Amino acid sequence: MSAPGEAGPRHDWTRAEVEALYALPFNDLLHRAHTVHRAHHDPNAVQVSTLLSIKTGGCPEDCAYCPQSARHRGTPVEPAPLMEVEAVVAAAERARAAGATRFCMGAAWRSPRARDLERVCEMVRRVKALGLETCVTLGMLTRAQAERLAEAGLDYYNHNIDTSPDFYPEIISTRRFEERLETLEHVRAAGIRVCCGGIIGMGESRAQRAEMLRVLASLPRHPESVPINQLVRVPGTPLADLPPPDPFELVRTIAVARILMPRSMVRLSAGRTEMSDELQALCFHAGANSIFYGERLLTTGNPDTGHDRALFRRLGLRPLGAGTHA
Repeated sequence: MSAPGEAGPRHDWTRAEVEALYALPFNDLLHRAHTVHRAHHDPNAVQVSTLLSIKTGGCPEDCAYCPQSARHRGTPVEPAPLMEVEAVVAAAERARAAGATRFCMGAAWRSPRARDLERVCEMVRRVKALGLETCVTLGMLTRAQAERLAEAGLDYYNHNIDTSPDFYPEIISTRRFEERLETLEHVRAAGIRVCCGGIIGMGESRAQRAEMLRVLASLPRHPESVPINQLVRVPGTPLADLPPPDPFELVRTIAVARILMPRSMVRLSAGRTEMSDELQALCFHAGANSIFYGERLLTTGNPDTGHDRALFRRLGLRPLGAGTHA
């Protein structure tokens, strides 16, 4: 939806430039973001995805926000093994009937084992046969694993960078920030589209949020999907007692992401159960045009589909049709 002759998106934003966007008066920032959004997307259409945890808990990583880490005691998550293919297909059929056009499957692994990857590939093939776009998040991938998923027909791979490189060691010690980027390189080389974003509200500064978005916008190709998550404070995790971020800071983050990555789908992701309808409406105006649909996001709550349908009606929004890409 870009204008004829328009230059492509920038990949050379400086940290100072991104911080300056964050510092704009709120109305000026929203006007700029919505203008960019309207130039590249239908402002009244939202892409709808459903997320299923296909293997829950027991993850060896120590991500401070995640209740699925085996290192965090006392979280409400009960470990469960990798689901059977038929059960996943049945869940995908329910998601399609509820209006989802993309089905995302998440497994709590550091990286997948060969036999598990083969079962996931069969899930991808079967879900695609239903006419749904497919996305998986399985942890770190080698180049060969990414190629195997591409052969199965995978549309998207989710692998968030979570936060800025300088704040990352405060949140995760079991892998390096650079390893995140290496997996993204393997996914791109295999021809799979990228879903990559981050989390706000983990104790990071605004400057660190700006740097997270700058890193995403500096990738050789912008992620086709950019999920912006608000920390879900789960009991038993190290971040459980943090205060929620300023709601306007979430809107600013959505708006800056839209300006930096104008053609990407910006997803209003985890934390929506704690957001008012009014806050979500501001996020949609600021450039969010994708949500997760359904009552759970892996192991945390999400607004039910009935509430989302009602909100869409109130705002005059409609779901994007299947097969629509950034």
